[in-house]
Amino acid sequence: MATSDKGIRGFYLVLTTLKEELLSNPSIKTCTFGDITDVDLQKQTIFPLAHMIIEGATNSEKTLQFNFTVLTMDQIDISKQLDDDVFTGNTNTQDILNTQLAVSNRMVSRLRIGALSQDGYELVGDPTCEPFFDRFENILAGWATTFTVQILNDISVC
Repeated sequence: MATSDKGIRGFYLVLTTLKEELLSNPSIKTCTFGDITDVDLQKQTIFPLAHMIIEGATNSEKTLQFNFTVLTMDQIDISKQLDDDVFTGNTNTQDILNTQLAVSNRMVSRLRIGALSQDGYELVGDPTCEPFFDRFENILAGWATTFTVQILNDISVC
């Protein structure tokens, strides 16, 4: 499990590590953090976007567990050209869902058995991924991935 600087930087450590992981993916251009209502309010975001939300933390004797929801998303492009294919329609929604699920899958896999796991981050349980469409002020699609990350709680009690 990842060791924080005497436990006081545990949250920063996890947050920064997840941000770096998301931005290392070529399918993410911007990473933000905060309340769900803060997503792209100024409509100046460079997409595709990852947005991290902290849902809570569990402080046990030897570990800290952080519950996150990470939204990975992109803007839906609507073609003005009529498309007769009713399955795919005239948008790139299926492409976005495919690409952004791959972003989520890579992050989860690296937490489960990859580089992040080797650095001491432990994925607790199985993450869930829920698709969304037309969310927020822009026309967006993507995935909301909810998961728990555990690190060593090495805070000094002296």
